[in-house]
Amino acid sequence: MRSSYLFTSESVSEGHPDKVADQISDAIVDLFLSKDPEARIACETLTTTQLVVLAGEIRGKGIMDTEGNWAPGVREEVEKTVRDTVKRIGYEQEGFHWETLRFENNLHPQSAHIAQGVDASGNKDEGAGDQGIMFGYAADDTPDLMPATLYYSHKILEQMAADRHSGTAPFLEPDAKSQVTLRYEGSKPVAATAIVVSTQHGKGYDEGDKEAELHAYVKKVVADILPAELLSDETVYHINPTGSFEIGGPDGDAGLTGRKIIVDTYGGASPHGGGAFSGKDPTKVDRSAAYITRYLAKNIVAAGLAQRVTIQLAYAIGVSKPLSLYVDTHGTGTVGDDRIEAAIQGIEKLGGLTPRGIRTHLQLNKPIYQKTAAYGHFGRKAEGDFFPWEKTDLVDDLKAALA
Repeated sequence: MRSSYLFTSESVSEGHPDKVADQISDAIVDLFLSKDPEARIACETLTTTQLVVLAGEIRGKGIMDTEGNWAPGVREEVEKTVRDTVKRIGYEQEGFHWETLRFENNLHPQSAHIAQGVDASGNKDEGAGDQGIMFGYAADDTPDLMPATLYYSHKILEQMAADRHSGTAPFLEPDAKSQVTLRYEGSKPVAATAIVVSTQHGKGYDEGDKEAELHAYVKKVVADILPAELLSDETVYHINPTGSFEIGGPDGDAGLTGRKIIVDTYGGASPHGGGAFSGKDPTKVDRSAAYITRYLAKNIVAAGLAQRVTIQLAYAIGVSKPLSLYVDTHGTGTVGDDRIEAAIQGIEKLGGLTPRGIRTHLQLNKPIYQKTAAYGHFGRKAEGDFFPWEKTDLVDDLKAALA
């Protein structure tokens, strides 16, 4: 590990066009899972000026039959869910308005060939919804065991969104991006060298006293979020560095589901398998296996077995058991990485890390996903049934297995 280095992560707000798409896709996942917990969903969203388009394939009782016929009232529920999501985010602009935007619904039945590979039948257990590799990560940078650069990038935008919704910062509009650069000494962040915040704003907040008000507000948010010892007179701020940011959201740039996978995960501190999360039901291991690897990584660090850890799982479509499990504690482990791998594989409650075992242990067949689709899927508080992969209830099992 290098003794001194800079590292940077970025985040985007709930109003970023790609995140609008993610939230719509996950709102549809929640809608369908509320009707059928075993529903199969792959919902992609496109957003652009005054337009939202859904595409993908679905299957579920009370939703759509194999011929593509919608159950009574469900098509209308889908459109209402889309408009309600855009309204909740706060888009009531001429170029993108929840009430007047055009909407296209191109969802269709799931491929029968995919279904036969994934569904359980006879002696065959439920198979993975796709092939792929998934990574999980945890580090002791922050109380939630996330990379500090990403953690603070998310928190800055979360606070700005809260202030926008409450009316505390009425000059803010929904679209925004942040970026935090920290200097690390060893494995610990010691200084914030650069903060970047670009936020869509009301008319006139790009010059004079109004611009100064916006800049002062952003610096106050940063000061409230980052620990004081990380900030100094040497911290460089870039606030709306292009000068003006009045046109934003889907009107300023098209948005697509799944384009912010590094924002969704670990801000570049860990590898990413390539698969996106939003719009997918939990039989898709792109989503569920990424959640279980985060859960395992967080519990390993919480158990004091490592300061940071990366975990990889791999699957083949239609096959239930993972092809491989890999643990790397980056030289910070208190026991051998191979012993941790063996311990994980021996914990019965994990169900062999099969798709069904993961869904059962983390209780993923619930409509819990829309809240994941902005400000990161990881490092969030486990509230009720939300974010169960953030719980540290595997610590005692890991310790016992390694005793």
